[in-house]
Order: sequence, then C-alpha cells, then structure tokens
Amino acid sequence: MQKARIAVLISGRGSNMAALLYAAKAADCPFEIVLVAADSPDAAGLRLAEGEGIPALGFPKPTGKDKSQFFEALDLQIRKSGADYIALAGFMRILPSSFVGGWEGRMLNIHPSLLPKYKGLDTHKRALEAGDSHAGCSVHIVTAELDDGPVLGQTPVAILPGDTEDALAARILIAEHQLYSRVLAEYVQRDSQPEAILAQVRERAMALPRAEETLSHGMPCFGIEKGKKFAYFTKDHHGDGITALIVKTTGEEEQAMLIEEDPDLYYRPAYFGPSGWIGIRLDGGATDWDHVRDRLETSWRLIAPRKLADVF
Repeated sequence: MQKARIAVLISGRGSNMAALLYAAKAADCPFEIVLVAADSPDAAGLRLAEGEGIPALGFPKPTGKDKSQFFEALDLQIRKSGADYIALAGFMRILPSSFVGGWEGRMLNIHPSLLPKYKGLDTHKRALEAGDSHAGCSVHIVTAELDDGPVLGQTPVAILPGDTEDALAARILIAEHQLYSRVLAEYVQRDSQPEAILAQVRERAMALPRAEETLSHGMPCFGIEKGKKFAYFTKDHHGDGITALIVKTTGEEEQAMLIEEDPDLYYRPAYFGPSGWIGIRLDGGATDWDHVRDRLETSWRLIAPRKLADVF
C-alpha cells in the first residue's frame, strides 16, 4: 500500500500530532508522518517527534514583516519532505492566503467545537456560557477563511452539570485524538475508494459518442446506445478482491502481450478472458487516467458501427 505522506504543524505539546503519529504506526494505516514542524524551537512536540524518528523542525517565532519569510521557509521545508498533505494540530498561526492556496484541498485542521459554532478561540468557554448541551470537535478542510472550510467529521461531547472549561477541554481532547486519525485516513483514501474510481471511469466512458451506462451481472457497464458493451467496472467480482476496468482487445494474442508486458497492471479476467477482454487494475494507486481513457476509446472503436467510428 502506498501511504500518503503527512506534514504536521504544531505550536506546543503536540498531543494531536502524537495521536496521528501513533495511529500511523499501524501496518494498515494509509498515511505516514514525514515531518513535524513548529513555530517555535521550544515546542515540546518536537522532542516527541524526534524520539520517534520523525524529522522535526522548529522555526523562530515570526514577528511583523518576518511573517511572510516564515511561511515561505515553512512551505519550502514541507515540500522538501515530500508531503502530500498538511495536518494542522494546534498550530496557532493565521495562515496567509498564499500558503493556503498552495495546499488547496490538501490541508486539514482539527478545531475544538462543533463547527460552524464557535470559530476561533475560547470555544469551551463560549459553549458553556451559551448553555449548550454538547460541545465537541470538528475536522475540516482549511480555506482562507478562519475555521470555515468544509467539515469532514465531528464528535459531539456532552457538557456535564458543573463542567469547567478545563474539564470540558480534557474530554474534548480525547475525542480529538480519536477523530483526527480516522478522518485523515478516510480523506487520503477518498480517491482510491471504488465509488470514486467508478466516477473517474464514468467521466471518460460517457464522453464517448452515444455511450450509455447500464448494469450487467451486477456490474456497471458501458456500451453504445442499443448496441454492444465496450467496458465493465468490476469491484471484488466473485470475491477476487480486485477493482478494475474490463475492456476489449483485438483478441487473445494482444491480451497475452499486454499481460506479459505489465502483469501488475493487466490480468485475464474470469469469464471475459477467453473472449479476448482484458482487465486493467485500478486499485494499485497512481492510476494513469490518460491510459484508461485511451483503452476505453480503443475498446469503443472495436465494437462501434463503422459509420459512427468513422466520424469520431
């Protein structure tokens, strides 16, 4: 499994960072921590990360005009680490729009309230003063507006009679540690889920002339209107554990040649194989979607009426 690479930004003890770091130690976790960075060399979380063998950087606290240079240097180090995503974990800096824009859709934050309630600071105090029955935490995508990005997950935490800010904060912190790793894992895998892969296939298949989508043998398939099928989408068909696209070739000779050239990508699908169809695995990560589009078009041409194929 190719794991998503995460850079975690902290400002202090880094307890949420630690929760992510230890979650990443599980063999089946879809992400790994490649960098922990802080806006202070004295941030306690840096020592924890170093002790666990994670590269850790502490930058001098930026002031005034140094802030732009701080974020430029931070961005440079994150990119050098090879990070795919950024996880903010108690990073107490307002991010400039240029920094946020450079990581659009690839930066998450955990916030100690049930957003959109109580953006910003003093969330526990505000929940108590409002007489709320529950407080909680949220994981959201970071956008230029403070605590305003799409919410990916939340955990409500009951407010108990006589609660203090500190008591409520301690319980919410436990919830944060549980929520962040789960939501981050789901988010970095979103493009590898069968439904997302099917959407990518559908976009390309339905762009072909007179294409239509139907179901056949429980599988989504694509064909020419009132005509033959040119592609099937398979997900764990007959328990094979494979997510793939099945398309036509010119025959068993081409099928065998493709499998020999790249056995990790191509395979001979059950039931379809004897007719010269070939499976293209879509569950290996880093799918070449241009190649998928080309194979779909080739398959479409093999079954399209000549008059239709000639004008495409």
